[in-house]
Parts: sequence; C-alpha cells; structure tokens
Amino acid sequence: MLRVGALLRAAPGLRRTELLRGRSSCCPRLLCCAPVPVAASRGLSGTDRSPGEAPAPAPGWYGSLSDSAPVHLCEDLLVSVQQLSGLPWWMSIMAATLTVRTAVTLPLAAYQLLIVCKVEALQAEISELAKRLRYEVLVRAKERGWTEKQSRFQFKKNLRRIVSQLYIRDNCHPFKASLLVWVQLPLWISLSLALRNLSLNQSALQEELAAGGALWFSDLTVPDSTWILPVCLGLTNLLIVEVFSLQRVGVSGVQRLVLNGIRGFCVLMIPIAAVVPSSMALYWFTSSLVGFSHNLILRSPAVHKILRLPTRRSETPYRDLLSAFISKYGK
Repeated sequence: MLRVGALLRAAPGLRRTELLRGRSSCCPRLLCCAPVPVAASRGLSGTDRSPGEAPAPAPGWYGSLSDSAPVHLCEDLLVSVQQLSGLPWWMSIMAATLTVRTAVTLPLAAYQLLIVCKVEALQAEISELAKRLRYEVLVRAKERGWTEKQSRFQFKKNLRRIVSQLYIRDNCHPFKASLLVWVQLPLWISLSLALRNLSLNQSALQEELAAGGALWFSDLTVPDSTWILPVCLGLTNLLIVEVFSLQRVGVSGVQRLVLNGIRGFCVLMIPIAAVVPSSMALYWFTSSLVGFSHNLILRSPAVHKILRLPTRRSETPYRDLLSAFISKYGK
C-alpha cells in the first residue's frame, strides 16, 4: 500500500385536489355548473368521451407522460397561481415560472456553484499529491520490477482513490453539481406538457387561455405566427451559452464540440417554439430570462460572501463580463 493514500430520493397515488372555477367574462357556461377538476375535462388521450364510455388508451409514451402525476401537479399549480393572483393568463404563466425557478432551481444553482468552487480549490492539493504519488510509484516500480504499463496502472488507480477520499473529506463530489440538471429538466418538461394540456381544445380552460394573451400573442392556445417569441427564446438561450463560455479558459476540443452542440440546440428550439402553443413558448422564454438573471445574481460578490466560497472571485464580475464580451464579440 502506498503511503500517500494514508493522507487521506411525488408519492404514487397523488390526488389532484385543485378545482376549476367559472369566469363570467371568459367562460359564462361554467357559472351554472359545479366546479370541474382539470382531469375531468378530457380523457387520457385528450379527447372527449360520453359518460360511462371506457377511456381511450394513451397514445404511447408521450400520452402516458402527458397524463402523468407530475404534469397534473403542474397543471394544478398553474391554475392555482392564476386563481389566487387574478392576473391574466400570460402574466400568471410568467409569475409561476419566476416563483418555481426562484424557489427550486436558484438554491440548487447556488449549491452547484459551491460544489464547483470546492472542487476547484482542491486542484492544487491534488496536483501536489499526484507529484508525491508519482515519485513513490517510481520507487516501488524499481523495487518490484514493474513495467511502464504496470506503473501507469498503479499510479492512476491510487490517484483515483486519493481524489475520491478528498471529495469525501470536503463533501464535494462533482456528481452533486449535476443535481440542478436532474431537477430542472423534469420540471421544465412537466410544466411544458401541463401548459400544452391546458391549451387543448378539450380543456375546460381553453377559452380562458385563448383570451389570456397580450400584444401579438393574444391567443395562448395557438402558435406565435410572428415568430417573435421563438426568436427571443433562441437569442436568450444563445446569450446564456455565450456568457457561460466566457467563464471557460483553455477550452479543450471536446468541450468546444459540446459547446457548439448546445448552440445548435438553441437554434433548433426556434422552429420548435414556433409550432407549439404560445403559452409554451412564453414559458420557455420566461424560464430562460429568469435563468439568465439567476446566473448574473450568482456572480455577485455579496452572494459569494454568503456562500463562503473557498476560491477568490472578482470584485467587479459584471464589469469583467462586459469587458470579456466586448473583447470577444465587439471586434
């Protein structure tokens, strides 16, 4: 044994309790009816059926996903925000997006930043230990007659063990930095499908959403024919990617390939957002704006002091970001 090594989980069966309310201005026919649950306004496949008729089977995995408990929970959330606030639907969608992203994803983003900074702070210690380990492996190789291949194997095996022990010691395994993605992506999909379900012709809220838009997207149940929302979404996403890329120094070939792939996906989202209901495009655009704002907030020196980041950060992050942006794209 080498001496350097010594240095070192929504419950199933969830019921939907939120009920729809009538609106005299948008849906007069609901005034004389009992409150209708969102699920009662459509079958599993989103089509009408007469009482007593067996529900049509869901059309594959997409239908099953659209009728899943997380999506229904997001529907109830959106309806509750709109009812409690009394805001028009377009403002309710934006308010719900801001609330969810601030309450759920912002703390996770701050935790991700903390983990990344801890990992960065360990690099100097890892480098020093790697030098000592390399020397010990060379000595042991001479004693036992190891080949170069055997020496490399022993070095890599022991270095992995040492790095793992350091991660455990500082509670900063890099996998924890991916927690944000594992929460944000399912949440984004669930809210998107919830808005699609509410925008269906069979939804009891379809009439309200059809009259709940503003400006050029007055009908939230149809795509934005002007492409303004889709283009704004694409530009915002590209801006986020470019700002993120400015933080990278010495990008490798693989990282550059991944970055270009993300840029391509941002462009691909423009035509996709142009064929979905405007409610979805509005949500995607708002979510991107909120995400970009959170990215800027987490650069604040005050936030760094609150998080007690182990690595030194710039005291003028926004000025530095603007200078780097101008330097890269202003020529």
